[in-house]
Amino acid sequence: MKEFPKSCTLNNGTSYRDAPSFREKWLHRIFVIGIALKGIDGVLETVGGALFLLINRPTLNRIVVLLTQHELLEDPDDLIANALRHAFSHLSAGGKLFGGVYLLVHGTLKIFLVLCLLRNKLWSYPVAIAFLSAFIGYQVYRVSMHFPWGLTALTGLDLVVTLLIWHEYRYLKRCGGVLVMKF
Repeated sequence: MKEFPKSCTLNNGTSYRDAPSFREKWLHRIFVIGIALKGIDGVLETVGGALFLLINRPTLNRIVVLLTQHELLEDPDDLIANALRHAFSHLSAGGKLFGGVYLLVHGTLKIFLVLCLLRNKLWSYPVAIAFLSAFIGYQVYRVSMHFPWGLTALTGLDLVVTLLIWHEYRYLKRCGGVLVMKF
């Protein structure tokens, strides 16, 4: 794990301030955890998108039936399981292609940005903020139409991660962009 330096050093070698405060250390830790979760999510999206493109529609439908059958035996009115079965049984070839490409591209971009953020690439902070903000905007639009609890929770998480990225970016800018943050 990374560790905070005793002081922040500017590009010209002068010290900016003493060790980061307790608050800054905790915000940084939460930032790293949030970004790591986004990275894991990106890997899952990329793998899911690739599988979505490689597996044919009838097989995808059988997989969903298999994965949801236990839940539906316990609760035949389960909203999520029934929605998944309905969506996959009516999945068009175009919908399958769009979903697979969307997941593949979104996941790959997310992995790339996470790696850049964890390496403190200063240019990646505004790009990640713009990327997440665009998806938050789309998610808010979707939430306003149907108000799904899961999407609402994910949108809230994305908003928190975006604010943490913004805070980390401002902190790094104050330090001349050369701060190597560590736990």
